[in-house]
Amino acid sequence: MGREMEMESSSVRADDAEKGMAEKQEMETKKERKLGGVKTMPFILGNEICDRFASTGFHANIITYLTQDLNMPLVPASNILTNFAATSSFTALIGALIADSFAGRFWTITFASIIYELGMATITISAIIPRLHPPPCPTQLNCIQASTTQLTVLYLALLLTSLGAGGIRPCVVAFAADQFDMTKVGVAGRTWNFFNWYYFCMGLATLTALTVVVYIQDNVGWGWGFGLPTIAMALSVVAFVVGSPLYNKLKPSGSPLVRLAQVVVTAVKKRKASLPEDPKLLYRNHKLDAAIAIQGRLVHTNQFKWLDKAAVITTDESTSDPPNLWRLATVHRIEELKSIIRMLPIWAAGILLVTASSHQHSFTVQQARTMNRHLTPTFEIPPASLSIFGILSMLTGLVLYERLLVPFARRFTKNPSGITCLQRMGVGFAINILATLVSSLIEIRRKKVAAEHNLLDDPTATIPFSVFWLVPQFWLHGIAEVFMSVGHLEFMYDQSPESLRSTATALYWLAISMGNYVGTLMVSLVHKYSGKEHNWLPDRNLNRGRLERYYWLVSGIQVLNLVYYVVCAWFYTYKPLEEEKDDEGEPSSSTLSKDGCQGTKTA
Repeated sequence: MGREMEMESSSVRADDAEKGMAEKQEMETKKERKLGGVKTMPFILGNEICDRFASTGFHANIITYLTQDLNMPLVPASNILTNFAATSSFTALIGALIADSFAGRFWTITFASIIYELGMATITISAIIPRLHPPPCPTQLNCIQASTTQLTVLYLALLLTSLGAGGIRPCVVAFAADQFDMTKVGVAGRTWNFFNWYYFCMGLATLTALTVVVYIQDNVGWGWGFGLPTIAMALSVVAFVVGSPLYNKLKPSGSPLVRLAQVVVTAVKKRKASLPEDPKLLYRNHKLDAAIAIQGRLVHTNQFKWLDKAAVITTDESTSDPPNLWRLATVHRIEELKSIIRMLPIWAAGILLVTASSHQHSFTVQQARTMNRHLTPTFEIPPASLSIFGILSMLTGLVLYERLLVPFARRFTKNPSGITCLQRMGVGFAINILATLVSSLIEIRRKKVAAEHNLLDDPTATIPFSVFWLVPQFWLHGIAEVFMSVGHLEFMYDQSPESLRSTATALYWLAISMGNYVGTLMVSLVHKYSGKEHNWLPDRNLNRGRLERYYWLVSGIQVLNLVYYVVCAWFYTYKPLEEEKDDEGEPSSSTLSKDGCQGTKTA
């Protein structure tokens, strides 16, 4: 009798303990649901707006600082900027791996922002102290170039900003998107596209920097010109940290590269194993994958079937729980690797696009410096501020895209985003080709006017040719960005596995990195082998160059790249996702997630 009462009491205590754990888990779930949302956007976007204002103010006109204040030749100066831009994009992969593996996106962004701030403070100090730059050279003839010490300070500043950007870029978009429901139901339930409005806010910050900061750099001085972005970057760190209690901070789920490596190693070990006829017999472990499949598990696909051998269960492995992941992989982890492999051809198309446009900003600033920039008899537009026309066209294009194109296209496609990411990117590729061709025609006209006024041999003379002739190419580049850049970023986020989104966003920046490095190589080869007397890209006098031929070369590369992209997009297979049932039972567990980037197919 006593033993029965003891067992009953023990059972009651167990039930109470189980009930208490359930209540605790329910409270934690409710707490997590309260985190994130629109209320976090002032802090996250405040950080990113200040960051974009700072980085744009720092980089937009720095080609002028290198050529006019440090007295560097055009091609080496342009190559330095392109190489460090490439380094910034390459370090994004390192930052993403740190965030996804152990640090999390919040802390990665915080520490990277501090490093970026140190870099900006360094170049601000170098601009203020006279010993850290060479004597002025207003004629741009026989100038004393920057010394080794002065260049070392410059390189240190650029290196720190590159390392800082590597932690910010791959994480901030993914971290902001983490604050919202990005599943099929969540996307369809919103009347706005997160990525469009994110890009719109960044465009406003860039526009402000191009109008305010560039004017100060050209008319007040580089101390204040670099100082304002440095102050803005400091404010961005404060804004981001203040909002910390409101953020939905997803826990890092371990190194994504290790998980991908485990699948490959396991598949190689089991290369002689036979696949079951029914894919449902492959190994699945929902509990093991719970931390990396919060929004739903990836559905088995028939592509790259040799990787499925990693999920074949042998006799020894059927009894171990959890299994040795270097000997047995789940279907979800295999599909993670398949998703990345499928994305790579589309991702690679962005490399040559960046190659084609990597140096255009530097060359256009130098073109603008030779043209009539007067708005009034006493006011001149700073050359680097011409980029505002590209930003204005991008901002206008984003609003028109969101308010007119998407609702119109949605009637026919039934896609929440109007058109797919791949279609959006393809339009961007085509518009970019047109923009480059327009650039070549304007350069031909600029040199013709210079020849008519006998100004070809005077690199500092103002050619009586309005700088507003450069506006059409900026306008077209801005429209191309609405389609290509936003579409590419959304594609990388949407089609990557959720546990690899920082890494996938880093791939976006890695494509920019590789494109910039290839662009530097291309410009160096063109400069070296296009002749001495009529070099396409001369060091000092652009009037005697053949910049239009460089633009023709760039256009040809982009045409070939567009053909490659169309072929890859035609054969691309979208990521299938099995979403969990909610409390009302929708969406059903058999629904394949085809959200705004993809379409609306269901299984």
